[in-house]
Amino acid sequence: MQKHFLILLGTRPEAIKLFPVINRLKSENRKDVAITVCATAQHRQLLDQVLKLAEVIPDFDLDIMTSNQTLDHLTARLLAQIGDMLEKVRPTRVIVQGDTATAMTGALSAYYHRIPVSHVEAGLRSGDIFAPWPEEVNRKIVGSIADQHFAPTERAAQALRSENIPTNRIHVTGNTVVDALILAKARVEGDPTLSARWNEIRQCHGNRRIILVTCHRRENFGGGVLNIVAALETILAREDVAVVLPVHPNPNVRDVFVSRFSNHPRVVLISPQEYTDFVSLLSLSYLVLTDSGGVQEEAPTFGKPVLVMRDTTERPEGIEAGTARLVGASHERIVGETFRLLDDDEIYASMARSHNPFGDGHASERIVKVLLDA
Repeated sequence: MQKHFLILLGTRPEAIKLFPVINRLKSENRKDVAITVCATAQHRQLLDQVLKLAEVIPDFDLDIMTSNQTLDHLTARLLAQIGDMLEKVRPTRVIVQGDTATAMTGALSAYYHRIPVSHVEAGLRSGDIFAPWPEEVNRKIVGSIADQHFAPTERAAQALRSENIPTNRIHVTGNTVVDALILAKARVEGDPTLSARWNEIRQCHGNRRIILVTCHRRENFGGGVLNIVAALETILAREDVAVVLPVHPNPNVRDVFVSRFSNHPRVVLISPQEYTDFVSLLSLSYLVLTDSGGVQEEAPTFGKPVLVMRDTTERPEGIEAGTARLVGASHERIVGETFRLLDDDEIYASMARSHNPFGDGHASERIVKVLLDA
């Protein structure tokens, strides 16, 4: 019997974490396996950058993105259009990743069509349905539907067991983001033109330490973003730092950062970067301020301390390993912990030399083996 895998992705993180699985499946070159890739384009530009890098061409593109869309309208459109596509394709299994609206509606639509679901990066939990919002509930919905759970860590697997997921359905694989990062890092190191793109930043800011900042979480919209901006202004009062900030296209984030920092001499506002460029920026940076989940997993490979601008994280392994610290969207905590890392070499070194707890670069191999052997 032929196995027909439909792989759904809609955002940049999904593409980063799924392209190693897609390419690994394709490299098997088995006649009894068919692979269909569907892009919902929940994030159009950011998604396309990664697909180009990974040389993944979707078989279906739902082009679902509209400007500043609400979660209820996005969910309704995704559910309907994914359902129509499943009627046409009729796969034997749907593969989703993470915690997005695409993953949640993809799993729900597959359930409505009685198609089994595999969940890549399963078992992440913060314990608070509003932080991260709406990702925590998205994950729980996918987890209640999937029959294959690819947990990135033993802690994630334990979270699934505590929700009474049968042990034989849980597979600890490591996180595919490490697979993607290793591939991208090798490409950057093998092509000097990629890292050379940021020479201007190095030359412009001399010996100043570069703080890489990313911010896009919905729970930080409004007051949280304003607190983060105020903290950055305090940090930038120091002459020994500069900030590089890839600005997320969501106007709730973009408009605030552009209005406050577009003319600051030590803030570099850039568009969201292709993955190899972001890897180069990570390498260039001294430390990272972020509310992103993926960056918490990526930065430790480069020995970059991470300050997480959220009150909770579904990736506590980084906190436990010492690679990351929670600072919330608090002006006082962001500034205080940033200054500690800038001023205390011992504290910085303790975070920088901690190992990456999220994987060894072979997660996609383990996932594909389970998919093909089932």
